[in-house]
Amino acid sequence: MRELLNIATRRREELIDITREVEGVVARSGIRDGLVALYVQGATAALMIQENWDESVQTDVVDFLHRLIPPGVWLHDRQDDNGDAHLKAGLVGPSETIPLIDGKLGLSRWQNVFLCEFDGPRERRTVVCTIVATDERGARSASRG
Repeated sequence: MRELLNIATRRREELIDITREVEGVVARSGIRDGLVALYVQGATAALMIQENWDESVQTDVVDFLHRLIPPGVWLHDRQDDNGDAHLKAGLVGPSETIPLIDGKLGLSRWQNVFLCEFDGPRERRTVVCTIVATDERGARSASRG
């Protein structure tokens, strides 16, 4: 089962919690056990599993990457002034895979899924959410859905 999530971003660099949207796809799939593969389309965005309780962690991630990879000093900046966004997205990565256990994301209590925007704001960032059943029973129950 595959569904596209379209997420709007508000700032040039931010982490947006998309866990609820992914949980919605899981619920609609009817699959109880399997894998949830997430992939963000675009060369200047990424996905990250991170702490969900204290928002300062998300701020710290953005600040750390901003200091590690500052804007305005890269060859690609001559093209469209977003060389740092490409490097950040490549470092963090475009995908995450999460186990699906009894119809729930296999995240710990303190983990959520975040879309990492490094070149916003954008009207739409597309996250491809693919859910695969790990056994025949899960696939059959989803197909009856």
